[in-house]
Amino acid sequence: MEEVNAEAELKTKVTPPRRKKTRHAPPGTAPGSLNVPDGALKPKVIIFTYDQNFFEEKEVSSVQAIQSQLQQYPEKNHWVDIRGFGDKDFFEKLADCFGIHRLQMEDVFNVYQRSKAEENQGHLFIVSRCIKEENGILINDQLSMFLGKNFLISIQDKYQDLLDPVRDRVRMGKGYVRKSGTDYLAYALMDVVLDNYFPVIERIGDRLDELQDALIDNPNRDLLNRVLQTKRDLILLRRASWSERDKMNDILRSNFPMISESSKIFFRDSYDHCVHLLDLVESYKEVTASLMDVYMSSVSNKMNQVMKVLTIISTIFIPLTFIVGLYGMNFSYTDPVTGKILPLNMPELYSPYGYVTVLLFMAVTVIGLIYFFIKKGWLTKGN
Repeated sequence: MEEVNAEAELKTKVTPPRRKKTRHAPPGTAPGSLNVPDGALKPKVIIFTYDQNFFEEKEVSSVQAIQSQLQQYPEKNHWVDIRGFGDKDFFEKLADCFGIHRLQMEDVFNVYQRSKAEENQGHLFIVSRCIKEENGILINDQLSMFLGKNFLISIQDKYQDLLDPVRDRVRMGKGYVRKSGTDYLAYALMDVVLDNYFPVIERIGDRLDELQDALIDNPNRDLLNRVLQTKRDLILLRRASWSERDKMNDILRSNFPMISESSKIFFRDSYDHCVHLLDLVESYKEVTASLMDVYMSSVSNKMNQVMKVLTIISTIFIPLTFIVGLYGMNFSYTDPVTGKILPLNMPELYSPYGYVTVLLFMAVTVIGLIYFFIKKGWLTKGN
């Protein structure tokens, strides 16, 4: 019963709408320009100041307040958590305060950047791709970070994100996050981003299993659309996972002064996660390609079944049509001029049992053909 319900649910699912394309800056825009998107949210800024024995969380609204907090606790670690792009002046002042190059700040606002790690003017600029699924649609957001000696600035365009587990760990003092520097905090943020890839890939794997069973039973256009949608999702995941792997590799192989040797072992673990993700994505891409073959084979097999039925029906009626056509020629039994009997001109037409005899002969022909088809196994389901 559960299998029937699952199959019915699979058939009734509507293909999700296509994602809205990301809009780039207008051609010819000056390098380093900050293009605030329409409808951008007002920046919400929270500063987490902490060390192993101290923690303070404060919501601020200006760059001066951020600078004051860092100056008040110069020996402690600071996470400046910014969500929302809707204040161009705020981000220009932020860039001037922390020595952030305008090209890097432009990359923050253009949220289609590839995952990367770049060193510039005493800080490390890091971009991560945040993948999550909402209502069957993959959402590809950007997390931008600036890692300094004792501070980490994270910037996102939405209030809702994937970083709450790390915020809770900082608040509760769990794990290494309060015992380590901001480089470990950067690792923790990138790691939680990667961890959210796995549930998405697992759901895609379950979806592929359901699609395979459904395609074998009843291939249709809606299932084909879902296979193509899954293929597009896997392409997005592959592109994001590949760039994440390259970023982790750059962090491990480059001697960034902001990344301590003690933290690199954690980044190595994230690199292994990226490799694992890529292996899963490549495997599911092959499964998706095989599902296309399954669909084509199922459609072809379905067509063959239809053609087989039509061929059998035609084969049965061909001899009957021949017999009826033969006896429909109406040759005369006698010469209309001389009255002479013509014995070779279908004498059965004038036999008192001719009609019944022909019907019986036709019935025997049909029964014989059906018996022959059964012996050959052509009427057996699945052949």
